[in-house]
Amino acid sequence: MILEEIYYGEWRPSEQIKSTDPASQKVNQKISHLMKMLKNKLSEVDFEQIEVLFDLLSESTSLHSAAAFIHGYRTGAMTMIEVFSGEKEFIDGNR
Repeated sequence: MILEEIYYGEWRPSEQIKSTDPASQKVNQKISHLMKMLKNKLSEVDFEQIEVLFDLLSESTSLHSAAAFIHGYRTGAMTMIEVFSGEKEFIDGNR
């Protein structure tokens, strides 16, 4: 039940999204291939810096996704408020 998951902090939408878009899968394959190539070419220290960079990018993306989720949720809620607040006008206007 989603409300229980939210209450217990177990609901993480960003972890539930699995893209089935072929373009996304191709990009991930390219990233994986490039990472393997860099691991073979760079020193261990340099490659670790690349991994730190990826971790920071992932964190930044996660923060952006959270902000986008909140904005989308608020927009949806405001839309519902507008729909329901205009319901009386719609019903009265059609009499």
